[in-house]
Amino acid sequence: MQIIDAHIIERFARRHADARRPLEEWKATMAEIDYDNPQEIKNRFASASFLSGDRVVFNIKGNDYRLLTSVNYFRNKITVLRIGTHQEYDKRNL
Repeated sequence: MQIIDAHIIERFARRHADARRPLEEWKATMAEIDYDNPQEIKNRFASASFLSGDRVVFNIKGNDYRLLTSVNYFRNKITVLRIGTHQEYDKRNL
């Protein structure tokens, strides 16, 4: 899948060095496969949560960070919407 707005991840990793490696691993895994449906993502990322509007939340570094994305399965693109700590995610009530 093509990752759109990956700069959001880079900016976050500069502030949270402990997240850099898990985020790089996530990006590499997403880039190597074109996922055709939510189940294929769930098969690879068992802890992923699926929201309305083809949004997917990935737990990064255990459950320390949450990465909110939007997936376009037809175009094989995933857009990074935001990333934050678990607490920041809960406050936004997404």
